[in-house]
Amino acid sequence: MVTMISGREFNQNPVEATRVAEQGPVIVTDHGEPAFVLIRYDAYRRLAGDRGPSFLNALRQDEPEADFDFTPQRIADIAQPRFCTKRPKLNQ
Repeated sequence: MVTMISGREFNQNPVEATRVAEQGPVIVTDHGEPAFVLIRYDAYRRLAGDRGPSFLNALRQDEPEADFDFTPQRIADIAQPRFCTKRPKLNQ
């Protein structure tokens, strides 16, 4: 259930507005026009698509002991090229 209240009503009784927001969004108007929406934080996170830390942030290690040198192997050292004896015909 969506409830609309004026900015004046919100300023006079913000506790009541948060109580109503427990049941559903509260639209706060400014001069009769929708200006703000008051919703529960868990609803906001759902709407914002907050699914927790990103994969990159989950792997991030900011601690000083996490600092180490890393030299990856060259691809030529670990993979052998595979040559094709037949070339595919090009459609002309």
